[in-house]
Amino acid sequence: MTGGADDKEERTTRCHLAANMVQRIKKNWFLLGVVCVITWAKLWPWLGAKGGPLKPEVTVKYISVMAIFLTSGMSMRTEDLTQAMMNIKMHLFVQSYTLILVPCLVSLLVESLRLMSLVNPLFLQGLLVVGCMPPPVSSAVILTKAVGGNDAAAVFNSALGSFLGIMVTPILLLYLVGTHAAVPFVSIITSLSLTVLLPLVMGQVIRGFIVNWIEEKQPPFGSISSSILLFIIYTTFCDTFINTTSGVDMTGLLSVIVIVFLCQATFLSVAYLLSSYVMRFPRGDTIAVMFCSTHKSLTLGVPMVKIVFANNPQLSSLTIPLLVYHPTQILLGGFLVPFLQSWVSHGPGLPN
Repeated sequence: MTGGADDKEERTTRCHLAANMVQRIKKNWFLLGVVCVITWAKLWPWLGAKGGPLKPEVTVKYISVMAIFLTSGMSMRTEDLTQAMMNIKMHLFVQSYTLILVPCLVSLLVESLRLMSLVNPLFLQGLLVVGCMPPPVSSAVILTKAVGGNDAAAVFNSALGSFLGIMVTPILLLYLVGTHAAVPFVSIITSLSLTVLLPLVMGQVIRGFIVNWIEEKQPPFGSISSSILLFIIYTTFCDTFINTTSGVDMTGLLSVIVIVFLCQATFLSVAYLLSSYVMRFPRGDTIAVMFCSTHKSLTLGVPMVKIVFANNPQLSSLTIPLLVYHPTQILLGGFLVPFLQSWVSHGPGLPN
């Protein structure tokens, strides 16, 4: 009898352990997904690289970004988006942080590293270019939504930052890098309008017809966006592994990776402290601020680098900091998601 009782208790214990394991996997599925897609990118980079079978130049640049803003438009209440647009204080903070403070901080860092002669001068120029870039139109929105932050504010600031960057980035490059960049304004504005504004408006229109169904069924828009982000991470790392594995000084590459990681950790920390304890933004707004103000656009960045340094034989080395920055910001943001979710869940108000 005792043996049977022990067996039953052991089976119960195993069931509890299995249930706990399943629960942890469900809770951290995104982090596990990040590890998996990076591993796949390392093993099969040709599959998701530009020109590869998955065609990220179309599926990511257009389809994925449009899907993100279409689902954002469907999931957000119109009054929330309208309210987000009126949050002038937050918009000024985000745009000033990403287009003024970050370039200044990167410039100071580059000058310090240049005096110490610790990093390849080409990589330092590349870091300056990264600092001048505007925010992207996808990753900040997805991560804000995944955490449970103010995704309406993230949508508005990402779009606004991209449009401002078209005008501000060339000025920053001229001032900090010393090279003039002729940016194709019309084509970039057209692209942003088609991939950001149009899907967002369409999502709002669709929501108007099925709002009752959305509120009743609660579709997993957050999980959909997170899945899209995993695809973006995979294709981004495919490009990174292919473009940074040949003809590059590995010591210099490692130094860039370390510098970029430390920069992003610093930018995120400063954004959190300023928005939480100086500006006193609510938790949801703080999440949007953290991602929108610290992320940099690869989509606008790579064409910009090619325009500015068109005749430079070391163009590939100049693009490495941006290629490193892009996956790092997504990876770091992805790992922060569960911790920030816990922080936001304590309440929508001001931090303790």
